[in-house]
Amino acid sequence: MDAGQIAIAAAVTVGAFLIGGIPWGVVIARVTGGPDPRTIGSGRTGGANVLRALGPRAAIVSGMLDLLKGIVAVVIAIAVGGGLPLEILAAVAAIIGHSRSPFIGFKGGRGIAPGFGSLIVIHPIAALVTMPVFAIVLLATRYSSLASLTATVVAAVTIIVTTIAWNGSLLYIVYAIAAGGMIWLFHIDNVQRLLNGTERRIELRR
Repeated sequence: MDAGQIAIAAAVTVGAFLIGGIPWGVVIARVTGGPDPRTIGSGRTGGANVLRALGPRAAIVSGMLDLLKGIVAVVIAIAVGGGLPLEILAAVAAIIGHSRSPFIGFKGGRGIAPGFGSLIVIHPIAALVTMPVFAIVLLATRYSSLASLTATVVAAVTIIVTTIAWNGSLLYIVYAIAAGGMIWLFHIDNVQRLLNGTERRIELRR
Protein backbone atom coordinates (compact mmCIF):
# COMPACT_ATOMS: atom_id res chain seq x y z
CA MET A 1 0.00 0.00 0.00
CA ASP A 2 1.22 3.49 -0.83
CA ALA A 3 0.76 6.55 1.38
CA GLY A 4 -2.48 7.52 -0.35
CA GLN A 5 -4.02 4.10 0.16
CA ILE A 6 -2.96 4.08 3.81
CA ALA A 7 -4.54 7.51 4.31
CA ILE A 8 -7.79 6.36 2.70
CA ALA A 9 -7.86 3.19 4.80
CA ALA A 10 -7.25 5.19 7.97
CA ALA A 11 -9.99 7.69 7.07
CA VAL A 12 -12.48 4.92 6.35
CA THR A 13 -11.66 3.12 9.59
CA VAL A 14 -12.01 6.29 11.67
CA GLY A 15 -15.19 7.18 9.80
CA ALA A 16 -16.62 3.73 10.48
CA PHE A 17 -15.80 4.11 14.17
CA LEU A 18 -17.60 7.48 14.29
CA ILE A 19 -20.58 6.14 12.36
CA GLY A 20 -20.76 3.20 14.73
CA GLY A 21 -20.58 5.61 17.64
CA ILE A 22 -23.83 7.43 16.81
CA PRO A 23 -25.99 6.54 19.86
CA TRP A 24 -29.35 6.24 18.14
CA GLY A 25 -31.09 4.98 21.28
CA VAL A 26 -30.10 8.16 23.11
CA VAL A 27 -31.00 10.34 20.12
CA ILE A 28 -34.47 8.80 19.87
CA ALA A 29 -35.01 9.23 23.62
CA ARG A 30 -34.20 12.92 23.36
CA VAL A 31 -36.35 13.45 20.27
CA THR A 32 -39.36 11.69 21.81
CA GLY A 33 -38.86 13.02 25.32
CA GLY A 34 -38.66 9.49 26.70
CA PRO A 35 -36.26 8.16 29.34
CA ASP A 36 -32.62 7.84 28.40
CA PRO A 37 -31.87 4.10 27.99
CA ARG A 38 -28.64 4.63 29.93
CA THR A 39 -30.73 5.23 33.06
CA ILE A 40 -32.64 1.93 32.85
CA GLY A 41 -31.79 -1.76 32.97
CA SER A 42 -28.26 -2.52 31.86
CA GLY A 43 -27.54 1.15 31.10
CA ARG A 44 -26.62 0.23 27.55
CA THR A 45 -27.91 1.94 24.40
CA GLY A 46 -28.67 -1.14 22.29
CA GLY A 47 -32.03 -2.47 21.16
CA ALA A 48 -32.85 -4.55 24.24
CA ASN A 49 -32.41 -1.63 26.60
CA VAL A 50 -34.17 0.79 24.27
CA LEU A 51 -37.08 -1.67 24.37
CA ARG A 52 -37.11 -1.49 28.17
CA ALA A 53 -36.89 2.29 28.19
CA LEU A 54 -38.95 3.40 25.21
CA GLY A 55 -41.01 0.45 24.02
CA PRO A 56 -41.05 -1.75 20.90
CA ARG A 57 -41.54 0.94 18.23
CA ALA A 58 -38.56 2.96 19.38
CA ALA A 59 -36.55 -0.24 19.76
CA ILE A 60 -37.30 -1.25 16.16
CA VAL A 61 -36.32 2.17 14.82
CA SER A 62 -33.18 2.28 16.95
CA GLY A 63 -32.25 -1.26 15.98
CA MET A 64 -32.65 -0.59 12.27
CA LEU A 65 -30.54 2.56 12.49
CA ASP A 66 -27.86 0.69 14.44
CA LEU A 67 -27.93 -2.07 11.82
CA LEU A 68 -27.46 0.53 9.09
CA LYS A 69 -24.27 1.69 10.80
CA GLY A 70 -22.63 -1.63 9.99
CA ILE A 71 -23.97 -1.64 6.45
CA VAL A 72 -22.87 1.92 5.72
CA ALA A 73 -19.41 1.40 7.19
CA VAL A 74 -18.73 -1.60 4.95
CA VAL A 75 -20.31 -0.03 1.87
CA ILE A 76 -17.98 2.96 2.26
CA ALA A 77 -15.02 0.58 2.35
CA ILE A 78 -16.31 -1.05 -0.84
CA ALA A 79 -16.90 2.32 -2.49
CA VAL A 80 -13.27 3.40 -2.06
CA GLY A 81 -12.06 0.08 -3.45
CA GLY A 82 -10.43 -1.04 -0.24
CA GLY A 83 -11.22 -4.69 -0.76
CA LEU A 84 -12.04 -7.28 1.89
CA PRO A 85 -9.28 -6.20 4.35
CA LEU A 86 -10.72 -2.68 4.59
CA GLU A 87 -14.27 -4.02 4.73
CA ILE A 88 -13.27 -6.06 7.78
CA LEU A 89 -11.54 -3.10 9.40
CA ALA A 90 -14.61 -0.94 8.83
CA ALA A 91 -16.94 -3.60 10.21
CA VAL A 92 -14.91 -4.09 13.39
CA ALA A 93 -14.48 -0.32 13.80
CA ALA A 94 -18.25 0.18 13.59
CA ILE A 95 -18.80 -2.51 16.23
CA ILE A 96 -16.25 -0.91 18.54
CA GLY A 97 -17.71 2.55 17.94
CA HIS A 98 -21.19 1.29 18.77
CA SER A 99 -19.98 -0.23 22.02
CA ARG A 100 -17.51 2.52 22.95
CA SER A 101 -19.16 5.61 21.50
CA PRO A 102 -16.98 8.74 21.65
CA PHE A 103 -20.19 10.81 21.79
CA ILE A 104 -21.40 9.44 25.14
CA GLY A 105 -18.26 8.90 27.17
CA PHE A 106 -17.13 5.72 25.36
CA LYS A 107 -20.18 3.74 26.44
CA GLY A 108 -22.83 2.22 24.22
CA GLY A 109 -24.37 -1.08 23.17
CA ARG A 110 -23.04 -4.58 22.66
CA GLY A 111 -22.30 -4.44 18.94
CA ILE A 112 -24.93 -6.88 17.70
CA ALA A 113 -26.89 -4.59 15.35
CA PRO A 114 -23.91 -3.04 13.52
CA GLY A 115 -22.24 -6.44 13.54
CA PHE A 116 -25.25 -7.96 11.80
CA GLY A 117 -25.35 -5.03 9.39
CA SER A 118 -21.77 -5.71 8.36
CA LEU A 119 -22.56 -9.42 8.08
CA ILE A 120 -25.36 -8.72 5.59
CA VAL A 121 -22.85 -7.10 3.24
CA ILE A 122 -19.75 -9.21 3.84
CA HIS A 123 -21.34 -12.66 4.16
CA PRO A 124 -25.09 -12.65 3.38
CA ILE A 125 -25.39 -16.44 3.66
CA ALA A 126 -24.25 -16.31 7.29
CA ALA A 127 -26.71 -13.46 7.88
CA LEU A 128 -29.58 -15.58 6.54
CA VAL A 129 -28.58 -18.53 8.73
CA THR A 130 -28.22 -16.32 11.79
CA MET A 131 -31.60 -14.56 11.71
CA PRO A 132 -33.83 -17.54 12.61
CA VAL A 133 -31.35 -18.71 15.25
CA PHE A 134 -31.52 -15.35 17.01
CA ALA A 135 -35.33 -15.28 16.82
CA ILE A 136 -35.79 -18.83 18.10
CA VAL A 137 -33.43 -18.42 21.07
CA LEU A 138 -34.93 -15.04 21.96
CA LEU A 139 -38.52 -16.30 21.86
CA ALA A 140 -37.64 -19.47 23.76
CA THR A 141 -35.63 -17.86 26.55
CA ARG A 142 -36.37 -14.09 26.45
CA TYR A 143 -32.66 -13.53 27.00
CA SER A 144 -31.52 -11.04 24.38
CA SER A 145 -27.91 -11.61 25.35
CA LEU A 146 -28.14 -15.39 24.95
CA ALA A 147 -29.81 -14.99 21.56
CA SER A 148 -27.11 -12.55 20.48
CA LEU A 149 -24.23 -14.73 21.69
CA THR A 150 -25.68 -17.87 20.13
CA ALA A 151 -26.30 -16.11 16.82
CA THR A 152 -22.75 -14.74 16.86
CA VAL A 153 -21.29 -18.23 17.28
CA VAL A 154 -23.53 -19.62 14.54
CA ALA A 155 -22.51 -16.81 12.19
CA ALA A 156 -18.82 -17.37 12.89
CA VAL A 157 -19.08 -21.13 12.39
CA THR A 158 -21.04 -20.63 9.16
CA ILE A 159 -18.39 -18.26 7.82
CA ILE A 160 -15.54 -20.60 8.76
CA VAL A 161 -17.22 -23.71 7.33
CA THR A 162 -18.22 -22.06 4.04
CA THR A 163 -14.79 -20.49 3.65
CA ILE A 164 -13.08 -23.86 4.03
CA ALA A 165 -15.66 -25.69 1.88
CA TRP A 166 -15.49 -23.16 -0.95
CA ASN A 167 -11.76 -22.47 -0.64
CA GLY A 168 -12.51 -18.83 0.10
CA SER A 169 -10.22 -16.12 1.38
CA LEU A 170 -8.87 -16.75 4.87
CA LEU A 171 -9.73 -13.12 5.59
CA TYR A 172 -13.33 -14.27 6.05
CA ILE A 173 -12.16 -16.39 8.96
CA VAL A 174 -10.29 -13.37 10.34
CA TYR A 175 -13.55 -11.41 10.09
CA ALA A 176 -15.53 -14.14 11.84
CA ILE A 177 -13.08 -14.33 14.73
CA ALA A 178 -12.47 -10.57 15.04
CA ALA A 179 -16.08 -9.41 14.82
CA GLY A 180 -17.44 -12.32 16.83
CA GLY A 181 -14.72 -11.94 19.43
CA MET A 182 -15.45 -8.25 19.90
CA ILE A 183 -19.16 -8.93 20.35
CA TRP A 184 -18.46 -11.63 22.93
CA LEU A 185 -16.04 -9.30 24.70
CA PHE A 186 -18.71 -6.61 24.96
CA HIS A 187 -21.10 -9.22 26.39
CA ILE A 188 -18.75 -10.43 29.12
CA ASP A 189 -20.93 -9.08 31.95
CA ASN A 190 -23.97 -10.72 30.36
CA VAL A 191 -22.12 -14.03 30.23
CA GLN A 192 -21.35 -13.74 33.94
CA ARG A 193 -25.00 -12.99 34.76
CA LEU A 194 -26.19 -15.87 32.58
CA LEU A 195 -23.88 -18.23 34.45
CA ASN A 196 -25.05 -16.82 37.79
CA GLY A 197 -28.73 -16.96 36.85
CA THR A 198 -29.17 -13.20 37.32
CA GLU A 199 -29.42 -12.07 33.70
CA ARG A 200 -32.32 -9.76 32.80
CA ARG A 201 -35.04 -11.09 30.53
CA ILE A 202 -36.79 -8.81 28.09
CA GLU A 203 -40.52 -8.25 28.02
CA LEU A 204 -41.85 -9.06 24.56
CA ARG A 205 -45.39 -7.84 25.17
CA ARG A 206 -45.14 -4.23 26.11
